[in-house]
Amino acid sequence: MRRRFLSNPLNINKLLIRLALSGLLILLAGCDRQSSDNQFADYADRLASVLAVSSPKEPDTRLPPLPEVGDMLQRTEDVRMGLFDAYELRKCGLFHLIAERNSVLGKVQDRTRQLRYELLLLDGIGHCIATLPEDDNVRAQLIEVQTTKQDDLSKYLWNMLLTGEEWQKQFKPSHAAFSLGTIPDATATLQAMSGLAHIASQISARHSVSAQSAERLLSYEENIHTSRYLGQLFYSMARATDWLNTTTALLSQNDATVVCGPNRNQQKANFLENVFYKFFVTDIQPYLANLDARYQDIQPDLQALFAIPNRPAALADYHSFYIDGDIHRQFRDATLNHVSYWQTLFKRCGINVGQP
Repeated sequence: MRRRFLSNPLNINKLLIRLALSGLLILLAGCDRQSSDNQFADYADRLASVLAVSSPKEPDTRLPPLPEVGDMLQRTEDVRMGLFDAYELRKCGLFHLIAERNSVLGKVQDRTRQLRYELLLLDGIGHCIATLPEDDNVRAQLIEVQTTKQDDLSKYLWNMLLTGEEWQKQFKPSHAAFSLGTIPDATATLQAMSGLAHIASQISARHSVSAQSAERLLSYEENIHTSRYLGQLFYSMARATDWLNTTTALLSQNDATVVCGPNRNQQKANFLENVFYKFFVTDIQPYLANLDARYQDIQPDLQALFAIPNRPAALADYHSFYIDGDIHRQFRDATLNHVSYWQTLFKRCGINVGQP
């Protein structure tokens, strides 16, 4: 039977596929050992081993979601000018833009291109109003359109951020933390958020947004296409917070078993110190500092971006947690509480802080 199995080319191919998949799974498992989640788990396991207690359960990290599209999509006024009037706009350069928007392709634009069009239109309308004669009928119509469009501009920006496919991917919390030593470069995301924050501030002040800024929207969308940096940063911070709280509780609940004092055996305290330096100081603490710095780098632009008018009511919990900074405050508190425990233990046991 075995000879017949191996002599069958189809069976041999199946066997090779299984071996290849097994090797891939082993490789992936090896890579996964470098994840921050496994490092936190190893840290907790080693502490539990020294304390002679069971390892704590893996924390259940739950995050406020980005609300559903139907709860955030905002209705905008559909203002269209007649073709005759649009033709008259040739004299100030708006005819081509409006004709493009009224084309078949223009009617199926994504959210980013819709906002781009509205910004370019308002920029052009401002130029037309400034150049057309005051008694021109088209000029009077343009002033009415300008007011309506300015009122809706923040809605177009919200619709892009919260319902545009690429932007949604960026703002939705991920379910995978950054690896311990390989947090990705955030330059493209920072540039995109900084550019959007500038546009948002202009919209909030009802100032004209330049055509150059409007055109950059397309490059911002392209730059974030390959990354879910923001969502992964949010999850990484929340996950680290939960692990820190879990290990701090483990240490605090078993603190009485750590014997210290003159002429007493401090072996358990010394073992804990070794785990602290090997896992927390060497790997976890730099990771936490990196997450803290990354969030502080991007939060000001996020706050400026999310401060524009017409913010959807459904976004309240999301805004409070991720943008206003509840996630960062909880992260900071968890870090400080964890470090504070070690400081208290070392002081109680007369252990000098420094490399062992």
